[in-house]
Amino acid sequence: MKYTGVKTAILGGGLTGLTLARFLREDGEEVVVLEAEPSMGGLCRSRMVNGFCFDTGGSHIIFSRDREVLAFMLEVLGGNREDRKRKTKIFYKDRLVKYPFENGLSELPKEDLYFCLSEFIRTLIAAEKGELPPVVTFADWIENTFGKGIAECYLLPYNRKIWNFPPEKMSAHWVEGRVPRPPVEDIIRSAVGIETEGYTHQAVFSYPVEGGIEALVQAIAGPIMDRVSCGFAVRTVRRTGSGWEIGDGSRTITADRIICTMPVQNLLAALPDVPSQVREAGDALRYNSVCSVLIGVRGSVPDISWLYVPDPGTGLENRISFPSNYSTRVAPPGCGAILAEITYNEGDDVAGMSDQQVIDHVTGSLAAMGFLKAGDVIFTDVARHRFAYVVYDLGYQANIKVVRDFCQEIGIDLVGRFAQFEYLNMDGCIRSVMDYVGRSK
Repeated sequence: MKYTGVKTAILGGGLTGLTLARFLREDGEEVVVLEAEPSMGGLCRSRMVNGFCFDTGGSHIIFSRDREVLAFMLEVLGGNREDRKRKTKIFYKDRLVKYPFENGLSELPKEDLYFCLSEFIRTLIAAEKGELPPVVTFADWIENTFGKGIAECYLLPYNRKIWNFPPEKMSAHWVEGRVPRPPVEDIIRSAVGIETEGYTHQAVFSYPVEGGIEALVQAIAGPIMDRVSCGFAVRTVRRTGSGWEIGDGSRTITADRIICTMPVQNLLAALPDVPSQVREAGDALRYNSVCSVLIGVRGSVPDISWLYVPDPGTGLENRISFPSNYSTRVAPPGCGAILAEITYNEGDDVAGMSDQQVIDHVTGSLAAMGFLKAGDVIFTDVARHRFAYVVYDLGYQANIKVVRDFCQEIGIDLVGRFAQFEYLNMDGCIRSVMDYVGRSK
């Protein structure tokens, strides 16, 4: 091991850890990044095979309301990016409905349109009269914000799918500000067929021309590549006087301080003498895994950026992306790329399925939806990531406080999606780094 004693050891070489290492080194700090996997990138890794390029952690695009973060991402990519206009749909009752759902109401069956519009108006009137029940759960927030119609037709079934957990048992604390409330005027316009746009911050997005989303990770990591050690799975973390000793079972390094960007559960597992209440709180933090089904096809794919699939009867997948619409360089000439995402948890049906069973299920589902013909499929593969989504159950706030307080007490900082255990998108991970480095100066 070429690293013995360093100023800062960063545990985890995903987007957060690499961005943090870059910023700290720019400030003159000696760092090392310890990554368990053979390659860096975490959920932002891409797989290149047979001329295809797929993002293995699910579909990623580059956008943000945060101007500073967006400028950083685009600057590091330089000329290796293209901009695309979002063309996103929802597969609803065998038809393609505009996304967001509330901006495509006129495309619904008439009875569903009436249900969604009347319940939105009913909810709006109840809110003005102060008659809405208090919000306790995520399901409460959905219904109080969009009305029973939009909730039951789309938002509740879709969120049950992506979280693999009942919205009725999820906290509502996290969603305010993440999902914009639709303007009343937009709801009415969309219901009568006047074009409206929701989620305008992602209406135009960027994507690397070559290399998939991992190109962003590689670009960020460029100045600190010599400080990244892959294949170092952190097994032990021990105090040594004023510093730390970190081991992977065969190698050991020492550092003055540790910053954790890997899943906080893995950190707790590596620490000795963790109080039982802290271990229990860490074990109680819920998360989802993701299974990405990678499909290469002969010919073109539908002119869609990505597609949401709320109905469980349609298929296990919750989102289908068409990466060859993001860049012309992610598929061989004359071919297209499709990526389907399934969230799952250890012990459930998907976890017990073989890769081939998952592929057969998804390709059959896509064929039934009319998005591919079996004879056109020329490549398939599966990628699984254990840590994919943070799930905010009703015990989350109490449990994460216990874990964070303990880590603060022992002097280990938590930064990023699965260390802070917050549902952060790519821009949120980079913002967490920027804020952390700013506080440290």
